[in-house]
Amino acid sequence: MARDKLGKSSRIPEDERAYGAGLRLLSYRPRSFAEVRQRLARRFTTGAVNQALARLTERGYLDDAAFARFWRENREAHRPRGALLVKQELLQRGVARDVVEAATEGMDDEDSAYRAGLGRLRAMRGLDEATFHRRLGDYLRRRGFNYGVARRTVQRLWEERET
Repeated sequence: MARDKLGKSSRIPEDERAYGAGLRLLSYRPRSFAEVRQRLARRFTTGAVNQALARLTERGYLDDAAFARFWRENREAHRPRGALLVKQELLQRGVARDVVEAATEGMDDEDSAYRAGLGRLRAMRGLDEATFHRRLGDYLRRRGFNYGVARRTVQRLWEERET
């Protein structure tokens, strides 16, 4: 019987169990190669992890370029962030810099900031102009938008709110 890092025994070969664990991990959401490697390495030997990663990549389940595009699209659609912050998030997940640059090329910070700001308007109702500018500007900067983009977006939303 084979034993994994935690000393558990099983009749299923370790590389098969690592592959299954990788598939389960990817069933929740796409992940980067480095994320899957790190998670599998907690439970399985290096050899089993490498074999599982090779199979997952060969079958198209692991693709950092596709993961980076997914991450960008998800951020743009559901939780808008500035391009710089999206790049940082991808780099933290182990995606190569050239893949990150390709995936985030052409991101429109102005549009993303506007959509992020629209989502906060209800919470900003009834505020005076100075407080509105400060709170919404801070909110946008925390989401990775630079000062200029945040300032223009806040002004635009204030003007639209007034009409």
